[in-house]
Amino acid sequence: MQPWGCSNPAREEPDMTTDYDRIEREIVIDAPAQRVWDLVSEPGWYINDEQITEHQIDRDGDIAIVTDPTHGKFALRTVELDEPRYAAFRWHIDADDLESSSTLVEFWITPAQSGVVLRVVESGFAALDEPEVNRRSRFDDHSGGWSLELGLARKYLVGAAADA
Repeated sequence: MQPWGCSNPAREEPDMTTDYDRIEREIVIDAPAQRVWDLVSEPGWYINDEQITEHQIDRDGDIAIVTDPTHGKFALRTVELDEPRYAAFRWHIDADDLESSSTLVEFWITPAQSGVVLRVVESGFAALDEPEVNRRSRFDDHSGGWSLELGLARKYLVGAAADA
């Protein structure tokens, strides 16, 4: 039996994924669902340098080109918006090629005893049209990144509530 019940013997820690294709994270945020929705329904809110900031967003139909001053350009396609419960985007691997492969980034907002639970699932890494080493690197970066981003969302949204 392989470590953590997966097929890769080099894997060292569990991260709620299977075969490096799917990342799931969630966090409780003591804020109204609408405030959380206002954040997660903005394409690319999670592209930042450990602080939620405004981006330049150029929209053309369901496509948003998000420009971050530090990290550059990103292409996201809106898949579905169901206010204030669910938002889904396709995150393309090449901002200059809207036909490039993409991961699916989904956010769920559900009521909790105190505020809401914000859940994110990013999937589709195994189908990305890039070398395996790049897919694995992207998966590893995003695995740690989502934990950080959900923590930043909570800090930002709870801080916004205190300022209101």
